[in-house]
Amino acid sequence: MFERDEYISFANCGLPYYIGNVITDREDLLVQTVEGMSERFNIDIRNFSEVIDINRKDKKVMVRKVKTNEVYEESYDVLILSPGAKPIQPPIEGLKESKNLYVLRNIADTDAIYNSIESTQPKTAVVVGGGFIGVEMAENLTERGIKVTIVEKMPQVLAPLDFEMAQLVHQELNEHGVNLVLGDGLLKFSEDGKKIHLESGKVIDTDLIILSIGVVPENTLAKKADVLIGPRGHIVTTSKLQALDAQTQEVVEGFYALGDAIQVKDFVTKGDTAIALAWPANRQARLVADIINGKDVEYKGSLGTSVLKVFNLTVAATGNNQRLLEMKKIPYQAIHAHRNNHASYYPNATNISLKLLYNPATLEILGAQAVGEEGTEKRIDVIATAIKSKLKVTELSDLELAYAPPFSSAKDPVNILGYIAENIIDGHYKVAYPNQVEDFIKQSAFFLDVRTSEEFEEGSIFGSVNIEVDQLRQRIDEINVSKDTPIVVNCYVGLRAYLAIMILKSYGFTNLYNLSGGYRTYSALNYKLNSEF
Repeated sequence: MFERDEYISFANCGLPYYIGNVITDREDLLVQTVEGMSERFNIDIRNFSEVIDINRKDKKVMVRKVKTNEVYEESYDVLILSPGAKPIQPPIEGLKESKNLYVLRNIADTDAIYNSIESTQPKTAVVVGGGFIGVEMAENLTERGIKVTIVEKMPQVLAPLDFEMAQLVHQELNEHGVNLVLGDGLLKFSEDGKKIHLESGKVIDTDLIILSIGVVPENTLAKKADVLIGPRGHIVTTSKLQALDAQTQEVVEGFYALGDAIQVKDFVTKGDTAIALAWPANRQARLVADIINGKDVEYKGSLGTSVLKVFNLTVAATGNNQRLLEMKKIPYQAIHAHRNNHASYYPNATNISLKLLYNPATLEILGAQAVGEEGTEKRIDVIATAIKSKLKVTELSDLELAYAPPFSSAKDPVNILGYIAENIIDGHYKVAYPNQVEDFIKQSAFFLDVRTSEEFEEGSIFGSVNIEVDQLRQRIDEINVSKDTPIVVNCYVGLRAYLAIMILKSYGFTNLYNLSGGYRTYSALNYKLNSEF
């Protein structure tokens, strides 16, 4: 085993939490040492050893000793390439001159950031990039008492989420003092990194910069080996994780690749993708070991199932989101649900906001997202399992999931998603999405809010009429529109709106829409950021 750096196995995902003093012992980050792994598995491990070239014809690698620059050859029977991915550092003016700018990939980066905080005691920090690492760093720097601003070129943080779900995260970040500058790109740095200039013309003063705008695969060695590289720079692999010759595109026998550097298949769409997450890398490593030892197995593709802590929230996702499905021109139906994580009468119940996407023709589950507190990731894990098992969306309501008041409800939130899908598929109502409200207004739709008057006064969709669901039969004459007029019904989360729609149907109204996710999703979509810039 060759490793360019000092450490062969460390907890990448734990690095931000060491910087935030949540993990207090640095040694806890070291999952396995050279000595420990060599002794247990009898492996010849050579750290500080960089493989600089691969001779496929003679099955040899060229190795450079990092400390001495000595170069030597080593032969192989089977080669496994797992170089990972590295943080993007674009050629931005002032980047190299910035003395307070860091990236986070390994232990050395972690030590540099930690020691800088300890020695300079920064008051402010800017995290450039709102992905997983960026958001985790924003949280952990905040926990260290540093005032943090996230700058993200996209209009939202956390790309796996759709916008209305990301808005829940934006609100949580704001409530914990994190400034958000979204939809604005990085232009340059000045004054040795003390000033960040944005494309909008905004200038942010900062003591510390964390550059976290994404990763690119470490493909230098793969290119030298003349294996096939995909359009985004990843090593193209077969289902058996074999590399392909760049010229003939035939399998290179005895040459495997895995982890963040490779291109794989999207389990849902069967298209090409690349997933820089821990589960796929670990699964691929086990499969390569099995394949080398003669077992007939293959990697069936990636879902990209992920989970993230954002202060008091848990944010989880699996499969494709709405933005990706639209980009790939895959038909979808989206549904939203807001449910308590356990029985409402049991103390400390909290809300989980869920979004699920399915193919309306095949009923195939395409992806899901959830934002909440305790129990949030459990629901995404169930849906990820359902996708891998090729269950239809209508089968979610039939899943027999564990229930006791401290843990769930008799109808679990995942079951509820199935019931909502069934209602739509059975034609009980149509769906209006919060971002379509303006379009329905232009169609002269009638907006009916069936919440209580107290709820209505706290906020509502402009122009909507408030008739509480329990009063609807007595006040039906107040809906003085034709039976085929579009009527968009909302409550807080969708349940009372469904009941109101069934009442309206009994009175002959035919063009009925349930506002997906209710006023809760609508208000989240329209949340206004708090930003000092």
